[in-house]
Amino acid sequence: MEFVSNSMLRPLLLILATALSALPAAEKPNIILVMTDDQGYGPVARHGHPWIRTPHLDRLHDESTRFNRFLVSPTCSPTRAAIMTGRHPMKNGITHTINERDRMTLDATILPQVLKSAGYATGIFGKWHLGDEDPYQPNRRGFDEAFIHGAGGIGQAYACSNADAPNNKYFDPVVRHNGRFVKTKGFCTDVFFTAALGWIREHKEGPFFAYISTNAPHGPFIAPPENAKYFTDKGFGKTHAGFYGMVENIDENMGRLMAKLKAWDLEENTILIFMSDNGMTGNGAGKSKGELAPGHEWFNAGMKGLKGSPDEGGVRVPFFIRWPGKAPGGREIDTLAAHIDILPTLAAIAGAHLPEGQVEGRNLWPLIKDDKRAWPDRHLFTHVARWPVGAEPNDFQWKNFAVRNQRFRLVGREQLFDMEKDPGQTTNVIQDHPDVVEGMLSAYERFWKEARPLMVNEKVPMSKTRPYHVAYRKQEQAGGIPDWKAPDGL
Repeated sequence: MEFVSNSMLRPLLLILATALSALPAAEKPNIILVMTDDQGYGPVARHGHPWIRTPHLDRLHDESTRFNRFLVSPTCSPTRAAIMTGRHPMKNGITHTINERDRMTLDATILPQVLKSAGYATGIFGKWHLGDEDPYQPNRRGFDEAFIHGAGGIGQAYACSNADAPNNKYFDPVVRHNGRFVKTKGFCTDVFFTAALGWIREHKEGPFFAYISTNAPHGPFIAPPENAKYFTDKGFGKTHAGFYGMVENIDENMGRLMAKLKAWDLEENTILIFMSDNGMTGNGAGKSKGELAPGHEWFNAGMKGLKGSPDEGGVRVPFFIRWPGKAPGGREIDTLAAHIDILPTLAAIAGAHLPEGQVEGRNLWPLIKDDKRAWPDRHLFTHVARWPVGAEPNDFQWKNFAVRNQRFRLVGREQLFDMEKDPGQTTNVIQDHPDVVEGMLSAYERFWKEARPLMVNEKVPMSKTRPYHVAYRKQEQAGGIPDWKAPDGL
């Protein structure tokens, strides 16, 4: 789990959060946030990946302001909760991705609710993973349109409330559309982008917020055959061909999205953001034995750690933001930024009010406009969490954690890395900077004391039912699962 700002900076953050004055409704930009699942930073051609072809993401990269050190959480639900609330996921009760600990507290005011208060239509397409029980579902929490799968992935089911529709698959998936199940046709990523495009077309007059959150390239690593074939022909095994093929399919859909924005005359007044939810998955990166042809070693842009790690490779992701004429294209910003910054940034741009006492992130818009401006340093916190069911969190406070500022990453209490000189974390410099270590540990201790009382899902009983399974069977018995009518011309 990742990040909280230093509490001493909160007065400054409130000033930054209102730095952009509210715009008239007709001038408010549309917002599209695309977030992939388990892709991480490396699998983009512009980032040096030796095999994946991503021409559309490369173009978006070139046309965007890019945060080179954009950090999220080590796993998916925590990142999603941080984006929705603007605060550390543990303060939303998120300490796992299953076992009722993926449920985002109902006390939070979340991003679609904030944007709706500024006149935005809101839609989610793809993965939610912040609670499968009805009160936690996105259509109950500010999304006008919800076209989603359940659990953490299509077809997943656990011995708790966390479960997708029964026997669901990546091809022709069953999707929950505004609370009702429908049967779709095609590959899941294509389906989610098509649904989003149809909804965007209906709301062209704006302003709208579309959250396209793909389940790809999360495992199982199944890609459309035409995408996987390119990699199997080059000697990759099934797992890696599936992972890389899913990334290339995402790229094709990004191209489709960008083409439609241009055709519909929405390009100039639409903020388009691309990111991933955590570091690259290990299975897709080439760790499985016996599946790589010689010379096909895995690629993670020289970083240490993968998904589920407190190291840089576990939490660094792409963050491209394109807004023609407003966010300078081709600019790279090296200032540290994080998922908790998305809500205050978008709220400021939309002219929306922030929920009082909740948001810890910073409005990045002043930095996007002027990357040379003074920007005070801060501490950001990672904890992998995922301790056993029923365990006392305090027993895990000093395990699998990290503290990051602009220059250093402290991993546990025994390793410190100078990320500016040593981005691959090869040399432990903890003996050289005792004051830095002391300051980071003190900040982390304060953070933990704030977060522990807000871990509201700890020690709750496991649900005896799977809500998606119950709702699916009830609908099936009451009349069946209808075919989804895909929007025409997309």
